[in-house]
Amino acid sequence: MTGRAPIRVLVVEDDPVAADAHALYVERVPGFTVAGTVHSGSAARRHLDRDPVDLLLLDLYLPDGHGLGLLRSLRAAGRTADVIAVTSARDLELVREGVSLGVVQYVLKPFAFATLRDRLVRYADFRASAGEASGQEEVDRALSALRAPQPAALPKGLSGPTLEAVTVALRASGGTGLTAQAAGEAVGISRITARRYLEHLVDAQRVERRPQYGQVGRPELCYRWLGAR
Repeated sequence: MTGRAPIRVLVVEDDPVAADAHALYVERVPGFTVAGTVHSGSAARRHLDRDPVDLLLLDLYLPDGHGLGLLRSLRAAGRTADVIAVTSARDLELVREGVSLGVVQYVLKPFAFATLRDRLVRYADFRASAGEASGQEEVDRALSALRAPQPAALPKGLSGPTLEAVTVALRASGGTGLTAQAAGEAVGISRITARRYLEHLVDAQRVERRPQYGQVGRPELCYRWLGAR
């Protein structure tokens, strides 16, 4: 992105803590800069009236309406900024509607910096495509920049369904988290096996590990899903 003006991003997120975190993530990606952070649809409209941006990092659940409703009104007003939706919504009907309104990427909460960085870099590559395509292959190449990579293979000995079960148990525990023993009991696997899955989630930056005190003997390690508020 050398020699290009930075891509200006407006973060639209109702949770101030999450908004600050997302803004910090954006600033860490070369070629991007945060033009502002707002916490509602009305604040986003006011910001765009005085300072148009290139890209919205848009939460879909805002205190004064749905993010797609905001996007619909922006399109009606002639605002053409692209959108990366940052949301916990998993409704594919919403995904399809968002695509029709100009949502170029979806990032499901909670996510690690690497996930957002990948989407931003891909968006920048797509945006950098310019000029007239020589043929279908070049058009396909430009569009492929927006496609997310296939998920990495799990480490040997770990299975997708068990990882999903451990993830569900962790998310259900809220902010308290689970020990490896508790996770194993919830899923129906041994404590040692549960710890392997939990440590994999720590390595993937989806889970934090911390000692749990207050019991006799050595403290146990407690694992907490980073998306829990």
